[in-house]
Amino acid sequence: MASLRQRVPAPVRDALGGLVSWNARNGLALLTADMVGTLPSRRARMAYYRRSGLSAEARVVIHRGLELRNAGEISIGAGTIIGFDCVLDGRGGLVLGENVNLSSEVAIWTMQHDHRDPEFGVVARRVFVEDRAWLSFRSTVLPGVTIGEGAVVAAGAVVTKDVAPFAIVAGIPAVQVSERPRDLKYEFSGQAAWFV
Repeated sequence: MASLRQRVPAPVRDALGGLVSWNARNGLALLTADMVGTLPSRRARMAYYRRSGLSAEARVVIHRGLELRNAGEISIGAGTIIGFDCVLDGRGGLVLGENVNLSSEVAIWTMQHDHRDPEFGVVARRVFVEDRAWLSFRSTVLPGVTIGEGAVVAAGAVVTKDVAPFAIVAGIPAVQVSERPRDLKYEFSGQAAWFV
């Protein structure tokens, strides 16, 4: 009796073999990034992230627990701070400006399923977070959104549309509730304890 592998036509075997390899590579990359995110050394984590293709300028601080997807499509500007247990999805492209503050457990998604698609396909769109924006605890940004310069996203908010510069947004979906002063001058130093 022929083995299962011998009973599968060669073109199908080849296609499945490629799929398994692709899934294995991506799964291994996610698993490795998760393990690296737990290392008690900011320098070691940053070295790995940069080797993975992440573009990060000077004074960037990335705290423990980062879930990083497709690092090669993510760019982080000088002085930006990424809090504990954040998710940065680069599959559709992600650009974080300078002196951006992502509080703990922020999730930025650039790819999601299309609920209108009969095949439940995916859509990917780049996300931009401009200079000095602040995304507070457990806020979520969905694909295709631009968070304007100096804008604030309140804790727990879900951003589905662009946020104007210096706007303060809150809620699900996020709506503007106030405005921030336009004369922001702060720059983050990049200093943090080595073990965070």
